[in-house]
Amino acid sequence: MELTNPLVYGVPCFIAFILLELTYSKTHGDDELYDWKDFAASGFMGIGSAIIAPLIKVVFAIVVFESAYALFNPIVDGVRTNILGYASFGYAWYVWLLCQLADDFTYYWFHRANHEVRLFWAAHIVHHSSDNFNLGTAVRNGWFTLLYKPLFYMWMPMIGFAPEMVVICLGIQALWQFQLHTVYVPKLGFLEKIFNTHTMHQVHHAQNLEYLDKNHGGFLNIFDKMFGTWKEFDEKIEVKFGVTNAPDSHNPIVILTHEFKDIYNDVKKSKKLSHALMYIFGPPGWSPDGSTLTVKQQQRLLEKEKQLSAERVYSSTN
Repeated sequence: MELTNPLVYGVPCFIAFILLELTYSKTHGDDELYDWKDFAASGFMGIGSAIIAPLIKVVFAIVVFESAYALFNPIVDGVRTNILGYASFGYAWYVWLLCQLADDFTYYWFHRANHEVRLFWAAHIVHHSSDNFNLGTAVRNGWFTLLYKPLFYMWMPMIGFAPEMVVICLGIQALWQFQLHTVYVPKLGFLEKIFNTHTMHQVHHAQNLEYLDKNHGGFLNIFDKMFGTWKEFDEKIEVKFGVTNAPDSHNPIVILTHEFKDIYNDVKKSKKLSHALMYIFGPPGWSPDGSTLTVKQQQRLLEKEKQLSAERVYSSTN
């Protein structure tokens, strides 16, 4: 079945909407929304991703997805049949919905892994490294994530979803993710109960401690709510965008590689193999002596401080 990746049409729309938001911000007194040097760095990395992505997709989407699909869904008596005994999925409308839901589930765990495994975080931190939150930031993508992202999705063609269908759903997900990167869309009422919205994505891009590693979802927020990573946008909290370990540079090469360099330095000083492996595959911030803390450790300390503060207030008023 001949299908066209929606990103073919999405890229021109990305450029148009970025220019529209940029113009609106500059003509409506919101000059700080876009920083020119930061925007240039984001654009450079976005162009790089647009060039590299098709090459990776040729290798993975065609070779890996097609191989997995063919291996686990051989043709038996003229019918593509999964090794578990059922006919592989076709192209009915409900199969598309199921595929998009499977994509959303996979995106959640892929995105969460990017925040909780330091090696993946080294690739993904690029997207979070800007202090600005705008549609330009949406295209600020790390190039190295393209090398392992398809591996998270291999299970979909393995169980019977056609490879081209998986690629299309990945493209639709990318379109949704792009438009989330704006501060000009407020809370959306009832839709907030179901979908991952613009304010929820502001939470995700914040470096405020209570917001770190929250809202990893794609279209839906159900998986964040199911697995304990959902956080509602609080209008009382002043959001600070970016990362706590910022590259402090507009040089795209520095932005792309600085966390890998930090991993190398940590591994080099490790006295045990187990420590070296944790520096690579453990959560960002992990250290054997507690000199640096993971996000979960920091958030637990914050909760304890809040609890102790509340108990002191209670004690003083009784």
